[in-house]
Amino acid sequence: MAKKTFSRQYLKEELDMPWAALFDEIVDQSRWSIHHRCIFADGGKFYEAYYSVGATESQFESPWEYDENVECAEVVAKAVTVIKWMRVKDE
Repeated sequence: MAKKTFSRQYLKEELDMPWAALFDEIVDQSRWSIHHRCIFADGGKFYEAYYSVGATESQFESPWEYDENVECAEVVAKAVTVIKWMRVKDE
């Protein structure tokens, strides 16, 4: 797996992350934090990063607040077939 380390400063100030992410989803939640996974582009490649923000207005946690450097995995977009169970319609 290809990985690259980015400084928190570069992610936030140069790439405007996580606000300019191409994709962002909530992957978990704890009592005090909401944990996200995001995808962003840099130098023609795409990377995955994880970050947390405060879960309430009283929690002042910002993305990568406690990390000077963030290790990110390179990712690619791939089409995926999904099978869903659907109800049978009455005729």
